[in-house]
Amino acid sequence: MSKQEKERRVVVTGVGAFTSMGNNTADIWQNILDYKIGYKRFEFSDETLNAKYFGFLDFDKKLLKKFSKRITKMLPMYAKYGLIACDEAITMAFGDSDLDSFVSPFERGVVIGTGWGGLDSANENNNDYQSSGIATSFATVASMCNVATAATSMNWNFRGYQNSPIAACATGSLAIGEAYDAIKYGKAKVMLAGGSESLKDQFNVWSIDVMQALSKEQEDPRLACCPFSKGRSGFVLSEGAAVVCLEDYEFAKARGANILAEIKAYANYSDAFDMTAPATDMQARIRVIRELCKNSDISEKEIDYINLHGTSTPLNDLNETVSVKEALGDSAYKIPMSSTKSYTGHLIGAAGSLETIFCINAMNTGVLPATVHLDNPDPECDLNYLPNQHLENQTINNVMNLSFGFGGANAGLMISKT
Repeated sequence: MSKQEKERRVVVTGVGAFTSMGNNTADIWQNILDYKIGYKRFEFSDETLNAKYFGFLDFDKKLLKKFSKRITKMLPMYAKYGLIACDEAITMAFGDSDLDSFVSPFERGVVIGTGWGGLDSANENNNDYQSSGIATSFATVASMCNVATAATSMNWNFRGYQNSPIAACATGSLAIGEAYDAIKYGKAKVMLAGGSESLKDQFNVWSIDVMQALSKEQEDPRLACCPFSKGRSGFVLSEGAAVVCLEDYEFAKARGANILAEIKAYANYSDAFDMTAPATDMQARIRVIRELCKNSDISEKEIDYINLHGTSTPLNDLNETVSVKEALGDSAYKIPMSSTKSYTGHLIGAAGSLETIFCINAMNTGVLPATVHLDNPDPECDLNYLPNQHLENQTINNVMNLSFGFGGANAGLMISKT
């Protein structure tokens, strides 16, 4: 079989998200356009916990009414968030139609990743057991890192290819990339892909804070998350879910689907250097960027926007800046780029998938989102991060989304208009 016959084009036909910025993708995007942020000051009882700003959700259980209690009663919060995001993506892609009338259950699959999965539930159930000698009988299920994938598969009868990647902050992009490969190489016609995260247990938050990874700002939200700024001090931990519906291009076109964008390339390389710090040689990040250009047949001069990982940590922002310059040369200075984490905070396992949705929205609205709170730029971070002001009325054909995670995970996507 020829390469052309084996490798299929992959398009996005639906998106869904549930975050502290809004309960759906339209509201989240509008809040970005209005320069609103999704994090605020939150006090834990442990005074040794230094971080003060978080993007936590006020969850309304009524949002789960449309899902079977048989499924939701077993789920940790991150998996519940994932169901809500999946529902929006499926509805956008297929409306209220019976999925079986379009595609066999065995030709549709799910890849929902996470960073910490049901760790909060594991702690809660352990505390119950230690204090009373008993906990919920669903304790094991609620702590599984593949429970969101399982719940999605069960709820919509997706019986094809499935996976549950765990790659810290790169998870969301990696999940979309794995689903992209599944369709590209003929393993599926339809895939739901993305990530979800919820980590609010005090011990779990403390365990990140004690590593000095979280923002150290105590009073000013503009300093709590200010990617590429001189005064950045760490990331703002947020929660939520983001999912895309991917389809085989010919299949989507034949059924008259509304195609939002095309995934043109996916790349994934490892630092093999440190559990938390990015590799000083930057070779994995550089290879991700260059491979995206090579495999998509899109040159650095044709990239109209880059959504950067941009965590607001001292190490990542500088390392990422230098990596982009090394990979793209002089063109790096000409490409508009930004960190949308300045609005959302860092959704860890859902970050890359949420930022993929922002890339798609940017292409389809002609608006490149600014990096807000960039009031005092770090002179060593000297690229065009669109400080504080959106770039509007743009023609945007090709965008790159970069995601880098603890453990040395580096992933990226090239996304284009069809």
